[in-house]
Amino acid sequence: MIIRLPDGSEREYEKGVKVSKVTSDISMGLLRASVGAVVNGEIVGNEDTINEDSDFKVVKFEDKEGKKIFWHSASHLMAYAIQELFPETEFAIGPAIETGFYYDLDSSHKFVEEDFKKIEDKMKELAKKNFEIERIEVTREEALKIFEEKNQSYKIELINELPEDEIITIYKMGDFVDLCKGPHLTSTKSIKSVKLLSIAGAYWKGNSDNKMLQRIYGIAFEKQKQLDEFIERRQEAEKRDHRKIGKELDLFTVHEEGPGFPFFHPKGMILRNNLLNWWRKVLEDNGYGEIQTPIILNEELWHRSGHWDHYKENMYFTKIDGEDYAVKPMNCPGSVLVYGSEPHSYRDLPLRLAEYGLVHRHELSGALHGLFRVRAFTQDDAHVYCLFDQVKDEVFKMIELADYLYSTFGFKYSIELSTRPDDYMGDLESWNLAESSLKEALEEKGLPYVINEGDGAFYGPKIDFHLEDAIGRTWQCGTIQLDFQLPENFDLTYINENGEKERPVMLHRALLGSVERFMGILIEHFAGKFPLWLAPVQIAIIPVSDKFNDFSDELRSKLSKEGFRVELDSRAEKVGKKIRDAQLKKINYMLVIGEQEVDSGKLSIRKRSGEEIKDIAINDFINDLQKEIIDKEITE
Repeated sequence: MIIRLPDGSEREYEKGVKVSKVTSDISMGLLRASVGAVVNGEIVGNEDTINEDSDFKVVKFEDKEGKKIFWHSASHLMAYAIQELFPETEFAIGPAIETGFYYDLDSSHKFVEEDFKKIEDKMKELAKKNFEIERIEVTREEALKIFEEKNQSYKIELINELPEDEIITIYKMGDFVDLCKGPHLTSTKSIKSVKLLSIAGAYWKGNSDNKMLQRIYGIAFEKQKQLDEFIERRQEAEKRDHRKIGKELDLFTVHEEGPGFPFFHPKGMILRNNLLNWWRKVLEDNGYGEIQTPIILNEELWHRSGHWDHYKENMYFTKIDGEDYAVKPMNCPGSVLVYGSEPHSYRDLPLRLAEYGLVHRHELSGALHGLFRVRAFTQDDAHVYCLFDQVKDEVFKMIELADYLYSTFGFKYSIELSTRPDDYMGDLESWNLAESSLKEALEEKGLPYVINEGDGAFYGPKIDFHLEDAIGRTWQCGTIQLDFQLPENFDLTYINENGEKERPVMLHRALLGSVERFMGILIEHFAGKFPLWLAPVQIAIIPVSDKFNDFSDELRSKLSKEGFRVELDSRAEKVGKKIRDAQLKKINYMLVIGEQEVDSGKLSIRKRSGEEIKDIAINDFINDLQKEIIDKEITE
């Protein structure tokens, strides 16, 4: 069989070759650094075997797939430590996640953070013993016997739910045995540093009718230095938490009366409206027309669109005049109805329709998180209807728009191409055509990207943009999706040059993504220190005493007429306190007004960074600020 390496070279092996053998043949040094591989898009461990022609990529801890292997093994190590310390514990599931791992536990012991040190120490002790992590295939009867003897009822339930013909695998680590598909590290020795992070409640299988389990989250690394850096980033992230800053700056709140439905305050609306007004103008300049479609539409529409079969568990429903309706979870069917409301010629295409559409999606209460995970949010959606030979150019334009958007805020970004999921709509031929079209666009544009197998939308593949913020965290944000399915389902057509009907291609595009989530990302990226053009309050005027209030009020009026957002702090407080309060509000500029400023007509300016500038003429100050706004400058 043939093994194809990322550089295009090929090697020949007998079926059943171990991953570690292929890696060692490339380089023994690479084998020492590797934690596994990706074979034909599937993550595998070094001790797994390959039995068919395959694309082969070695992965290390620093790779996303490598972290998944490493953290999955660390979750088993944590469970092993808990088994040693609290032997009566029953184990549910313990997967790797994007930010580490967790394990769901059923125990009479109520775990608290004070237990963490004890568990961490036991994990390190066990890891040092360098246990082999052994994969063992067993029959259903053998698996049931193993977990019955260990009184592990959750594992027994999972085994009984497996298809009759499924190969059952267990992984053994010292005295700990777990039901698991893997993959895992070959041994525990590389797990050098561990940190348990938090405890939460979690219903078994996510069903509130089931028992509430205890979920312990953790993270692990190959080196202590990596853990130290993680802790430092975590502490910085806590300072930047958008929920905390949102409250401090009076931007938004979330209330028990509407869990998952954020309430925006006046200052939050200034931030939101400035963002959207700017983006509206950008889209207008790029040939988009804006539409608005209803929030509630008849249920039949959602059957036609495919959402009923593929997405209904995330939707909200209601009745109107005795008929069934749904609250929209996506804007696309409404846009499709707008397109279909009149005939189109090939000369009309591409037709670009933008919408700031409010959508509702059901999220479990435990998953809700500030502005990042909500039940109601606004998408900066756009749908482009075009000819097939226009697709590439339209995707190019969308990529250029994305680059302009993200660079405006100082974000770096990476790109993923997400391919056909298991639960897809349409035929394989159109999916393959859609995927190859997006690949060609990315490659012709010369953009590096990675394949995210099986993570496309149910109606089409997509290009996803992952932003890197000021402290190195990544956020999945914008998306471009190619769709042959909705035009078919809704019988969309245009008249071609020969007077015949043809199907248009539909491109979905959201670059802010969720406006609420993007605002949360901005809050944390800037730590509330927004660029001048976005800042809810741009200037604070601080008179040193009451006798300078009249001059200060005239200055406030002048600056307000120039379009600046100004607060006059005329409280009977000391100047130092007023300045500190303005700094806590993260206001860009503070103007301290005393006798010298009144007599000279010139300003003493204190920047948010602490820098002071004296004797600036008012008009010069205004001109400087206007330039800063026009240039969208990013300052401390």
